[in-house]
Amino acid sequence: MSDPVSPDSASASLPDRPRNFWRRRVTDPVVAQLTQGLTPHKIALTIAVGSALALFPILGTTTLLCLIVGVVLKLNQPIMQAINYACTPLHLPFIFYSFRWGHRLFDDPDTPLRFKPMLALLRASPVDFLERYGLAALHAIIVWAVLVPVWIVVVYYVMRPILRSVDRLRLESAAKAAAEKADDHPVP
Repeated sequence: MSDPVSPDSASASLPDRPRNFWRRRVTDPVVAQLTQGLTPHKIALTIAVGSALALFPILGTTTLLCLIVGVVLKLNQPIMQAINYACTPLHLPFIFYSFRWGHRLFDDPDTPLRFKPMLALLRASPVDFLERYGLAALHAIIVWAVLVPVWIVVVYYVMRPILRSVDRLRLESAAKAAAEKADDHPVP
């Protein structure tokens, strides 16, 4: 016996294809958001801003940062946080490279980024930690701030036509389903 409100109902308007991981975790939630009144423009903006914030070079801050910016800009929080977590594989290397680029840009002394010694210093003396890594972190944030506008524009303009196509397919599929339902009606 099937439940009338199943997880598959969000993707019911897409053409029948196997439900793989990508469709279950990415396509279906985006289509569900489109059916709730979000425009492709707003979803593309949410993805662009969420992915940019997900690359903020201070570990452990991106969830709160996405929450605050999402509320201020009235962006969709579930999509914003999903993008934030999906960008984790990019985030970790970006932290390393933003510190390196900040070091080169500002001609700072090389600050070694080793997790265990940094964590031990943070636990032992937060003040010493800030003295040792604070300037390097500030320079990494400046590198991030310089790159973010370009990132947002590129991601937005790549995602917008893709989301428009998904929305168009959804609308065409819904219109086709409505026409088939009208043809099946017993009253002429």
